Amino acid sequence: MRISSAAELAAAIGARLTGPGEVRVGPDVVIDTRKATPGSLFVALPGERVDGHDFTTAAARAGSAAVLASRATEADLPHLVVADSQQGLTDLARHLVAVEHSRPGAPLRTIALTGSSGKTSTKDILAQLLEAAGTTVSPVGSFNNEIGVPLTACGIDQDTDFLISEMGARGKGHIAWLTSIVPPDVAMVLNVGTAHLGEFGSREAIAAAKGEIVEALGADGRAVLNAADFRVAAMTARTPAQIAWFSPDADHRHPEAAIEGWADRSGSDDFGRYHFQLHLRTPGSQLVETVQLRTLGAHQVANAVAAAVAAACCGMAPDRIAAGLSAATTRSPWRMELDERADGLVVINDCYNANPDSMRAAIDTLAGILERRRASDPQTRGIAILGDMRELGADSAELHREAGRQAARAGFDEVLCIGERAEDLASGVIEGGSHARVVDAAQARISLDWSRHDVVLVKASRALGLEKLAAAILADEEGRA
Repeated sequence: MRISSAAELAAAIGARLTGPGEVRVGPDVVIDTRKATPGSLFVALPGERVDGHDFTTAAARAGSAAVLASRATEADLPHLVVADSQQGLTDLARHLVAVEHSRPGAPLRTIALTGSSGKTSTKDILAQLLEAAGTTVSPVGSFNNEIGVPLTACGIDQDTDFLISEMGARGKGHIAWLTSIVPPDVAMVLNVGTAHLGEFGSREAIAAAKGEIVEALGADGRAVLNAADFRVAAMTARTPAQIAWFSPDADHRHPEAAIEGWADRSGSDDFGRYHFQLHLRTPGSQLVETVQLRTLGAHQVANAVAAAVAAACCGMAPDRIAAGLSAATTRSPWRMELDERADGLVVINDCYNANPDSMRAAIDTLAGILERRRASDPQTRGIAILGDMRELGADSAELHREAGRQAARAGFDEVLCIGERAEDLASGVIEGGSHARVVDAAQARISLDWSRHDVVLVKASRALGLEKLAAAILADEEGRA
């Protein structure tokens, strides 16, 4: 945010100010004392395990200039006191976005995106495209909830050209609430899958919640929709905005649209990095250019085309978009990260999160890698370390068994199953005709004689913390021939 006085900030959000109002505050807004910077505003959020109000003195020592809180604390800082500090953060973000959205000349452009899978990867690609066109603020990791969205929005200032907001939903009305904080000029819906199926109950309910993002658009806005997902395509009836389409193939064209993008002639290298021919049609131009992605997996083709269409909706030139796609890298950790140990062992770390759609995409990607690797090294061994997919409701057992069957069909020689649903995963693997073992993380590291011929996938929901196991395997220098 802009550097302001404590009094100005208090007035903007209706807070009661205690302490000197002339103190300069900004530009950073933080909720973690470890990220406090000189002049920052520390927001004291209550939590299940810790209360930010207990850390305001530490924030002061770290350089914070003021505190946004729901009560006075011992910190010798100006306090912006509100009834609810989380609501105060929301009000601050809403104020900042409204100010920059309405500034004369070159107002802030806002892009909001949602989907059951691929949000973070698409957000990272889009951010790298737009950074070539102007100053861009984008979420770190998966800051896509009622705290992450306003906290990201507080990163804008008078020089910000683009704000990207990733928006997740765990129930009806969640995305509508988030779009009230960051009203979008461009809204994207990537897909409707099975993530959080246990909370929503059906894909139709998920689609109803995801579609709230396009309902937030005005008639001059742009809705970027997946033409290959019929639940997403049906959202045209829920918005007055102009529709821009994207598709991972040429089978779902919309020639009537002013902007559309699709891919064809795709293929991959030995490690599942896809190339494809990008078709991007905008008013007055039609680009056809080969793109070579640096990220892993066939699913990244759809993410890249979606980002390309969104960038075109923001006025970016198609040739710059194509070049940017080929240069884009993975920014958020533990999402199909490929690392190679000194002896040649390969680990694909995809354990930031897991749902049936992302599990399938990861397994499919590894199937291609294993096939190509075995062509050059017949001793290649495929190892999958799979853990729980959370929040799947009554279908959880069967969905885990199906993931195990997918791993067997993909050609994994051994699947190590971890977590509460390990037995279901293992049952599916065995049904599919491969080998499975139920282990814990410590056992997984020592249960196999790791070799330079191994290709290892580590995939589970974030709660299992399997990124530590992936790092431990990579750090083990005792690879054997």
